Amino acid sequence: MRERSLDRDWLFRYGEIENADYAGYDDRSWRVVTLPHDWAVENEFSRDCSSGTGYLPAGVGWYRRHFTLTEAEARQCAFLTFGGVYCNSRVYVNSNYLGKRPYGYSTFTYEITDFIRPGDNVISVKVEHTHTADSRWYTGSGITRGVTLTVTGRPHFLRGGAGLFFRTPAVTAETAEIAVDFALSGEGTATFALYDGDVCVGKATAKGAGGTASFCVQKPRLWSVEDPYLYTLRATVKKGRAVTDEQTLRVGLRTMTFTADRGFFLNGKPLKLKGVCLHHDAGALGAAVPKEVWARRLAILKEGGCNAVRTSHNPPDPDLLDLCDEHGFVVMDEAFDEWEGCKNKWWHGHNVYPPKHHGYSTDFPAWHERDLTDFVLRDRNHPCVALWSIGNEIDYPNDPYVHPDFTGVRGNNDAGKPDQERVYDKDKPDARRLATVGKELAAIVHRCDPTRPVTAALAFPEMSEAIGLTDVLDVVGYNYRENLYAGDHERVPQRILLGSENGHGADAWRAVRDNEYIGGQFLWTGVDYLGEAAGWPVRASGAGLLDLAGFPKPRYYYHKAMWCDKLTAALTATGQDGRETFGWNFAEKEEVTVVLYTNADEAELFLNGESFGAKRTARDGDGYRVEWRIPFAEGHLRAVCRRGNEHTSAGLTTAGPAAAVSIDLTKYSDDGFYQAVIELQDRNGRPAAGACEIAVGADGAQLCGIENGDIADLTPYYRSLRRTVGGRVIAYLRPDEGATAFTVTAEAEKNVVTTATVQLP
Repeated sequence: MRERSLDRDWLFRYGEIENADYAGYDDRSWRVVTLPHDWAVENEFSRDCSSGTGYLPAGVGWYRRHFTLTEAEARQCAFLTFGGVYCNSRVYVNSNYLGKRPYGYSTFTYEITDFIRPGDNVISVKVEHTHTADSRWYTGSGITRGVTLTVTGRPHFLRGGAGLFFRTPAVTAETAEIAVDFALSGEGTATFALYDGDVCVGKATAKGAGGTASFCVQKPRLWSVEDPYLYTLRATVKKGRAVTDEQTLRVGLRTMTFTADRGFFLNGKPLKLKGVCLHHDAGALGAAVPKEVWARRLAILKEGGCNAVRTSHNPPDPDLLDLCDEHGFVVMDEAFDEWEGCKNKWWHGHNVYPPKHHGYSTDFPAWHERDLTDFVLRDRNHPCVALWSIGNEIDYPNDPYVHPDFTGVRGNNDAGKPDQERVYDKDKPDARRLATVGKELAAIVHRCDPTRPVTAALAFPEMSEAIGLTDVLDVVGYNYRENLYAGDHERVPQRILLGSENGHGADAWRAVRDNEYIGGQFLWTGVDYLGEAAGWPVRASGAGLLDLAGFPKPRYYYHKAMWCDKLTAALTATGQDGRETFGWNFAEKEEVTVVLYTNADEAELFLNGESFGAKRTARDGDGYRVEWRIPFAEGHLRAVCRRGNEHTSAGLTTAGPAAAVSIDLTKYSDDGFYQAVIELQDRNGRPAAGACEIAVGADGAQLCGIENGDIADLTPYYRSLRRTVGGRVIAYLRPDEGATAFTVTAEAEKNVVTTATVQLP
């Protein structure tokens, strides 16, 4: 079996192209791109586009990729797998039409055995993203995830996740029972071996076209959020003595359980899920996000106490789940944001009526079973996945589903809804339909994976209960309804409750912390994301713990204080302009609000050695934050924090103007994509005061984008300069193919220049 990435050397052309599906089409003038690719962020922001999708354009694009096969390979079975194409893709191989896929987040595989030939072969892909207002958040446009070619023999494991399902029916500290369900394309002998490093710790063989192979592992090392240990499963198929197929999976041994009275358990121990919701974009990169970018973001979130992720509101890039496996994040894996009813799509400001109505709902009736099945089959071998979410906020009253008992109700995202749209209208879809569809979706999931529970993130649990939707869910997710936890738990004690989407207040966390029956929360959101924008010029949502550049915001340290056992503290300062910053540069004697985020019991604030008083977090704040109002004076601000016998401190120092610029090229994986944090510094090496434009150049690498985190910055992402925010930006770089080194140059105003060179392995 041979598997190879086809991410390099794609040819791209924007617009409608006649005959581009023809293998012999002359594509020599097309632009060369590397996957993942998003053409939308290569354009300027325009208020003529939709605010919901970040004021970036949609359209039609064509991709072509040439690849070669040997005579022997062309006689084998071949499969082409797309991680995701947004949207309405049509795929051709050597002029042969393979099929279409409307949903832009689905991973799909085509068998191309009958269409390949020795020598040159051509893949052609048409992407039709017709409506910019087809989503409530930024989608991107193009082949936004990777593509893989697999050549294998006969018989082989079925592709698309259908051929292998790794299960752990029982796991203790002493023994782990392993079951591997398999399905082959024909009769063969399948062997499964589990490796701990280079040591085989369990093995089983089975014959036939499918079945289950079982074995045990003694003294297993369990996967957990603290120790996300992964074994390697090597699966082999033979026909006679010849090996015809091989697959390798990284797997974890663990148990996960949700209970109605004691919350969530991992490996038999209670665990509060300190989760965040994540959309799929990364600012300047749009929806084309390399794995390394997610690795950096997850590392920062983990440092802040986060241990769980919700993939809002669609199947994620498989790379994200690989990283959650590797770094110990429990995952709520989500499939859909809408079913048959189309949600409001804001196109000139969030909650600004009238909306438009385009989206996946048009394709849901014909495609939901296939999309949901492929989603679960793809992701079910990930140890990080704890539960499947079949939908997000499907149950808005009167938008579009109605129920006579819930007239006049507002949902979470329709604050501007006109009164006439908030009343019961018998001619709108009946909300009881949701229970019917939900039951069908839950059955599809359980058929593909009977080992994990099904949930949905409900906007209005009261209506969902009245129509029977809560009855078809194994775990009931509540969005922003902490006020219902206690009453619903007492009234329906058998219901398993979870905070599937939550605000940032301390009360939302205390509802989890202080109630054993609540398994956790998922904050909205972990990272700022493009789209769902308030209105021009704001082009993104600022709801995240991290900004678009992946830098921590003040609320990150707020939740670090809530979520971490280790004593922690961080200071911010807000002047008369209302901007909360990590700097100490204001006008002389300007009244400044100083906020300390901490899990200490008590803290005392000093400015240049002068005390401004001690405060207790539980008495003078909300338990995790306290504040002082003091006049600004140049110098050093310091908070000294105490918790029992523990002490820590946090400080801010007045900075001077930019005198230098630094480049930090820390890597987050070995896959060849680099992230350069570029920072202005004063003459003492501190982050400099003020802001300026930084121009970035690269020799031996492609500059893929620059991000500063400012959600109202309309500088086109294709430009090689960007204004600093907080004295810094992040630049994304992909080394040229075959390069042995590359150099990054950063130039600030007043001819402040620096370079950094990276030697490539």
